[in-house]
Amino acid sequence: MKTPVVYSPDHALHDADTGTWVGVTIPSEEVPARIETIVATLRASGREVVPAVSHDDSILTAIHDSDFVEYLRDAYAQWVAWGYVDDPGQPQVTAYAFPTNRVLGPHPLRLPTSPGALAGVYAMDTMTQIGKGTFAGARAAVDAAQTAADLVIAGSPSAYAACRPPGHHAGAGFFGGSCYLNNAAVAAQTICDAGLGRVAIIDLDAHHGNGTQQIFYERSDVLYGSVHVDPARGWFPHFVGHADEIGSGDGQGANLNVPIEPGEGDEAWLGGVDTLVEFAQSAGVTGVVVSLGVDAAISDPESPLQITEAGFAKAGERVASLALPTVFIQEGGYDLATLGALVRATLDGFDDGRGF
Repeated sequence: MKTPVVYSPDHALHDADTGTWVGVTIPSEEVPARIETIVATLRASGREVVPAVSHDDSILTAIHDSDFVEYLRDAYAQWVAWGYVDDPGQPQVTAYAFPTNRVLGPHPLRLPTSPGALAGVYAMDTMTQIGKGTFAGARAAVDAAQTAADLVIAGSPSAYAACRPPGHHAGAGFFGGSCYLNNAAVAAQTICDAGLGRVAIIDLDAHHGNGTQQIFYERSDVLYGSVHVDPARGWFPHFVGHADEIGSGDGQGANLNVPIEPGEGDEAWLGGVDTLVEFAQSAGVTGVVVSLGVDAAISDPESPLQITEAGFAKAGERVASLALPTVFIQEGGYDLATLGALVRATLDGFDDGRGF
């Protein structure tokens, strides 16, 4: 049986179509056509497309801080109520001031009343803006992730969640990098809650999943491993994703980062994938969540890596070698011309590796 696809059309409710990068407003590349292209390609290849099932909000506060969830839910309405849509004419919630530790010094954080300032409490960048339907779209992505996990819990060997917006840059109490709620963390937590044992999250996105790392950094029941372009070479998320970040407290040794040089291709990247697979295998995990970003592809505008379609197929085969229940969560990938084929190649490689 081919890995089934979980899909919600409500992803298209997320409508923040611009971002601000180094002070310049630019079009967002995280657009609804991404998921529509992927799902159409997977459907045409004979995969079953399963509708996402609505879940209650308990999983949100199992992963995220309750004040953060409340903020995301209400941010756009507050923005409109304060008149920012008309003056200065900004239709989307955009952070402009950030209460960093250097700014606050010895003073405690006091939540500001201005929505423009409040956004900076929860945002990690100015690129990731909130529109009228952003929370609903992000909530639909969570439902897709949780439904895929439910399928695996019920006995399906694997499932793929067509999540949009992506999630791996969203932490317990912050959003950024086009991510609002952490879909991979939702899937992992759902598997843990079902009593299936220890879970490994294997992140194949071109950029380090700083949000996922932060959520599980002090936990031993969920491992996190990532192969990504080296943030020390000027790439997002810039501040974390280094090899010496190994977890702390109960989670010490449960975090593994494999940064690789800009311009690297299949050989170095697949070597990193092998390292992550061995990491999961040696830890004795009983379930796997794959953060499947395909923006490491040679054609993608958002990273300097040079991974081929064949490389993604081989990555799927390597993950399949674990022979464990596996949930795939869509993360990045922005070249619409190749996006569907890259995801299909990864899932085909996985299914072939499992003998489906």
